[in-house]
Amino acid sequence: MDDSHASDANSKEVVKLWRAWRTVHEMVADREYELAEEEVKISLERFRDEYCMPDGSVNRAKLSFSARPSDSMLRKHTPPATANNPDPTPDCGPIWVEFLSDPKFGVNIIRNFAKYVIENNYQTGIMVTNQALSPTARKTLGQVEGLAKIECFLEEDLLVNITHHELVPRHVLLSRDEKIALLKRYRLKETQLPRILQKDPVARYLGLKRGQVVKIIRTSETAGRYASYRLCV
Repeated sequence: MDDSHASDANSKEVVKLWRAWRTVHEMVADREYELAEEEVKISLERFRDEYCMPDGSVNRAKLSFSARPSDSMLRKHTPPATANNPDPTPDCGPIWVEFLSDPKFGVNIIRNFAKYVIENNYQTGIMVTNQALSPTARKTLGQVEGLAKIECFLEEDLLVNITHHELVPRHVLLSRDEKIALLKRYRLKETQLPRILQKDPVARYLGLKRGQVVKIIRTSETAGRYASYRLCV
């Protein structure tokens, strides 16, 4: 490959990774982790300055970042107090995001990633990869599920933020208390709610867990804004 072709390839790779990097930051911010706005809204020029090597290629190792849950996120993920547990702890914690650079994406890489997440006390880890998980790799992820929540996103799937599309309504995660109040108000069991699959693109974007409920806000020319609710399964 001559210099001009290499330069064109690097330029396309930079733009692709910049878009994926921005989307994953927006995703983490929308989950209510603490991120500065300048981190989320980084320009392509600044991205090149900070994350590209002299030859114009992106240094993926520098793209990793972590974030802590905000106070509002901690409140939303804290179970209601009970007589037996008057001071419950939230079921969320710090998150680690890593753009994996090894082209041979296999089981050992997943195990090393999970080990890093667990040993450094991150409660959630997000791997951004340039190739899909194999069935064996997915099985490996399931083996560490009880120790940490590990998620995997393809770079290609992060080039556009799906929640910004005009046809995707706003999804808002309910707190435990809000879920209890909803079920009480309508005299429902949670199994009577419509469902959203955990593998649904928006559910994956928000990192929904089974049993959580999202409020979906839509707009209508006749009814204005109206809400519906779905249980993650």
